[in-house]
Amino acid sequence: MASLTLLGFGPTGWGALLLVATLLTLAVTAAALLVGAVLGTLVAAAKLSGNLVLVTLGNCYTTVFRGVPELLIIYLIYFGGSSAVTALGQWLGYDGFLGLPSFAAGALAVGIISGAYQAEVYRGAYLAISKGELEAASAIGMHRSLKLRRIIIPQVLRFAIPGLGNVWQLSLKDSALISVTGLAELMRTSQVAAGSTRQYFLFFIVGGLLYLVLTSLSDRVFNTAERRANKSMPHSSMGNA
Repeated sequence: MASLTLLGFGPTGWGALLLVATLLTLAVTAAALLVGAVLGTLVAAAKLSGNLVLVTLGNCYTTVFRGVPELLIIYLIYFGGSSAVTALGQWLGYDGFLGLPSFAAGALAVGIISGAYQAEVYRGAYLAISKGELEAASAIGMHRSLKLRRIIIPQVLRFAIPGLGNVWQLSLKDSALISVTGLAELMRTSQVAAGSTRQYFLFFIVGGLLYLVLTSLSDRVFNTAERRANKSMPHSSMGNA
């Protein structure tokens, strides 16, 4: 009964805080995925451009941010970024410490990591498009922007869904590392609750279960999206031959 009270929504319960923390975890992961989508698209385009400089820069980005530990990147963005902003503020005459918002810094850090993986997902999805379709579009005089809108983007998104599901799960787990910035997401709230009540086993198990709920629901969402994408864009008869 004591455990139920601690997990409840009463004055001594942590249920409401855990629920808010779970929603905050989803919000920061979604923001990170959007940041990663922008960066990943740019990097994928660079790696597919054929330009030696752009290809090299794209390869450096994916190599560095897939190879460096995620926690180190979060430290660099949050603490390093806060130091840089503070130094800039002092240069402009402001006397005091200027820290980056935990949510923004966490979403940016995880988004940068996510972008390195999304770049490879988008690049692979583009390469999976039938060259015959692209050649046919060029043969009938389809403008580049129209070809991008009608053929490339829909098919890239279709082929990228499974990979994006994996990137989402990775970002969801990486969001736990943002707890070092003090953001009261699920991991941080579980730590605070465990430390305040001395019920470490209870709250860490509950936190783990909530992460499993999020990942399970995410799997369902991406699986549904994949089925609908494949249904709305069936393979051509030549592709099935």
